[in-house]
Amino acid sequence: MTGMLQDYVIRQGGNRPEAVAIVNEGKATTYGQLDSLSSRLARVLKKSGCRRGDRVAFLLPKSEMSLAAMTGILKADCAYVPMDCQAPVAYAARLISRVEPRVALVDRTYAAFLPRLLETLGPSAPLLGWLDTDSVSEHGLSPAFDLRDVMNTPDAPVEYENSPDNVAHILFTSGSTGVPKGVMITHRSVTAFVEWAVPYFGMNSSDRISTHSHLHFDLSTFDVYGAFAAGARLYPVPPSLGLSPGALAGFIRESEITQWLSAPWVFHYLARLDALRDRDFPAMRRMMWAGDVLPTPTLVYWMRKVPHVSFTNLYGPTETTIASSYYTVPACPENEREPVPIGVPCGGEEVLVLDDQLRRSPAGVIGDLYIGGVGLSPGYWGDPEKTREVFIPHPFAPGTRLYKTGDLARRGEDGLIHFVGRADTQVKIRGARVELGEIECALHLLDYLADSAVVAVAAGPSREYAICCAYSPSPGEDVPPARAHRDLLERLPRIMIPTRWLSLDALPRNTNGKTDRPKLRGMFSPEGSSSIP
Repeated sequence: MTGMLQDYVIRQGGNRPEAVAIVNEGKATTYGQLDSLSSRLARVLKKSGCRRGDRVAFLLPKSEMSLAAMTGILKADCAYVPMDCQAPVAYAARLISRVEPRVALVDRTYAAFLPRLLETLGPSAPLLGWLDTDSVSEHGLSPAFDLRDVMNTPDAPVEYENSPDNVAHILFTSGSTGVPKGVMITHRSVTAFVEWAVPYFGMNSSDRISTHSHLHFDLSTFDVYGAFAAGARLYPVPPSLGLSPGALAGFIRESEITQWLSAPWVFHYLARLDALRDRDFPAMRRMMWAGDVLPTPTLVYWMRKVPHVSFTNLYGPTETTIASSYYTVPACPENEREPVPIGVPCGGEEVLVLDDQLRRSPAGVIGDLYIGGVGLSPGYWGDPEKTREVFIPHPFAPGTRLYKTGDLARRGEDGLIHFVGRADTQVKIRGARVELGEIECALHLLDYLADSAVVAVAAGPSREYAICCAYSPSPGEDVPPARAHRDLLERLPRIMIPTRWLSLDALPRNTNGKTDRPKLRGMFSPEGSSSIP
């Protein structure tokens, strides 16, 4: 087992330098080139003052350069902080101020953004490393180094001192209080997952692996390091394809992708617009989803269209590194109303369903979902109080910890774990507890809806909640709220039927591709939605 993430590239670069590592919009980069470029960058970072444990932020589009930057930062004994390049200046400045990176790596793609960012940061602004060959003088920028300095640096191996328990990267997730949380991820936790997943998923050097998620989203971690560990080819998915299901399906076809991992909305989007041909994607061997619930009707569509493909559901918060449990679907589901389990623990992981006294919940009884094992993060950067709040002492294994996910789950008699919903999406309506996820499952069965989500908003001083549904109709469908309201009444008790409705062209999504529920809650004003008593 390798100890450090950069070792994957070093090993492939030494053993198979001519093998293709990355294919980005038709341009191929070999493992030898990736190893060489990342070593040159590491030497420049060290020359610029980077020391073991320093953070290096990057504002770079997903490309061979950003992937080389990740590896180079690790070779320089530092931790990388991938930034959301579409974030507002104030938000980006807040995150940079939090982690205090010594250097920020940038290119011309976001050059116009940088002067305002540096002005906002003031004296705490990091040094800039400019990773392309265009002049930056027109933007009034003075980088500490640029790509020419990197390329003119001698090509030689870099000695590093970081250890498996050092932080490899910091990923920011949204917080329930509106304050982003910087999750520290170690080399050891990523390599533990990769070393389990590569053999389980049968990954090898002949694979063509997509990376669809943004680099600041944890799903991309497995795409990148799983591919590098296997010596496979990595295909970054151009962000523009997300707007066109036909183009995205064409990319998968033409690139002959063999392994795919993305958030469920991608599967749902292509299914609702019927973007697949019969027996499509002949090269594909496995498709995986994580980060949210995939509606069973959507899975059925995919399994009928591509019956030669294996499908796996992965579950795990960012705080537990990529995924903590998995379930490979054995056959096309016969019952579209039955949600897909999140399965059993991945290698080295522990997934527990506990009651409010931290006792094991019996099979079939809903409890709080806790995770332990090799994937646990050390905690949140610069926030020991929040870390102590959710990373708790293990009740059955002294000296170890559990992470409280905030999710509800139940364990079946067969040992499979079933996700029930978020603890904070269980609301009380006229004295009865209502699980919003159950309402969403019923909505997913309405084939005239392309997408839908349910949120609860305070309905007045009584602290009662109103159930609110936002939806987007399928192409060519006219869906007044009364139609969906009527059809839900055939599937759910009246107390679970939304009373406020909002039809949208597309539901809002956050940068990780999940439904932006805080934004949805803000959209349900009396003026902007239809009420049905």
